[in-house]
Amino acid sequence: MPQISPAEFHALPLRVHTFLADIPLHDVWAVDLPAHSDGVTLSDFLRRTRENKSYRADAEIDRFPLVARALFGLRFFLGRILGLETEPKDAQVVSFGNRLTVEDRARSIVEPGTLEGLFRVVYRFENEQLVEIQNRTVHAAALSALAEKVDGYRFYFAVYVRTGSWITRLYMGLIDPFRRWIIYPALLKKIRADWDRNIRSS
Repeated sequence: MPQISPAEFHALPLRVHTFLADIPLHDVWAVDLPAHSDGVTLSDFLRRTRENKSYRADAEIDRFPLVARALFGLRFFLGRILGLETEPKDAQVVSFGNRLTVEDRARSIVEPGTLEGLFRVVYRFENEQLVEIQNRTVHAAALSALAEKVDGYRFYFAVYVRTGSWITRLYMGLIDPFRRWIIYPALLKKIRADWDRNIRSS
């Protein structure tokens, strides 16, 4: 479950490279997926995962390893106590969704602004999805992309963080070790498990 070089990521023909050109790329990860089926798109994968009878959006974290679940639980507990999840008053004004062109909106398979858990969808194309989160600690975006290879597929997961206040810098510095060593490896393992379960059975 490697953290890959930005050069490999920037070589992909993705809308996000120009869409968030002024937002720092924090890091990018990838996981290779087997070719259980031909012509699978990211949109297909996400749809099949959500249609799976075992899928529940409010219980997805329960499928992470114990350590990752504990970290999520601590973060959500502190979030409730300290009000960290509250969106800023200017959230709509500074939302990345305001950058969408008419063509972007026409291409998006999901209505921009749709709430999915803690995130809002900025756009979802066939093989590329961008979601954002705004709260008292950070304004960030997560990019998922799927690229077909000779022997399968590669799933990319990239994080962009808007340069903000000292709180953002402190928060990201505190959580970075946990993200890199626990949360993201667990997330990518879950992606691989979802792929094997939902694409292989299709």
